[in-house]
Amino acid sequence: MTDISFYHLTALPLERALPRLLEKILQAKKRAVILCGTEERLDYLNGTLWTLGKLSFIPHGSAKEGYGEDQPIWLTLKDENPNKAEFLVLTEGTESPSLSTYERCLDLFDGNDEDALIQARKRWKCYKDQGHAMTYWKQTPSGTWEKGE
Repeated sequence: MTDISFYHLTALPLERALPRLLEKILQAKKRAVILCGTEERLDYLNGTLWTLGKLSFIPHGSAKEGYGEDQPIWLTLKDENPNKAEFLVLTEGTESPSLSTYERCLDLFDGNDEDALIQARKRWKCYKDQGHAMTYWKQTPSGTWEKGE
């Protein structure tokens, strides 16, 4: 089973919180696939990851750049894993039928959006019923993560 962590965004938006999580994945010498819900979000994150990391660049790519097998972080709209990633990052309520092929899944959702919150609760219940190991993280006002109950 996959270890699934829900990240409840309340203080920082996705594009500011995501680079911090990706840096930790890269420090662990792991790879990630980021599943985006829209082409606009994918394009925005693709640009953002060039400038918002502590190192000011998080190595990544998408189908536009190609060479998926060489990319430590892969942004996509499809259920694919060309870089043989161990981590799956779900954004905008996306879901993957290949969830169990990853070591870990990070489900990031906007806690300031009531519909996103309701949908996240449904996904939590579904994943828990499937037997996945579940963890909940909520942002503090400063944007750091606090493990929840």
